[in-house]
Amino acid sequence: FPFTANGKALILGEQVGKVKVIVEPKYQEIVGISIIGPYATELIGQGTVMIHTEVTADIMRDYIAAHPTLSEAIHEALMQAVGHAVHA
Repeated sequence: FPFTANGKALILGEQVGKVKVIVEPKYQEIVGISIIGPYATELIGQGTVMIHTEVTADIMRDYIAAHPTLSEAIHEALMQAVGHAVHA
């Protein structure tokens, strides 16, 4: 999910970057996340928690991210990984 589609990144003028979430298709388990760009170190903690707790995409689908925030990019990347992206 590109930062160019994230409202907070646009506000900050930080449009270079992206988030990718990898979901195991059978059980919808989140097995990987990569974040490239500014504030990546601030965002990766959320991905670490999702992987460590073995949360599924089905559970995270109902997660509501505050707007506008960079963390919305994680949720959008997750939705993109399972074919439900809103802003991609």
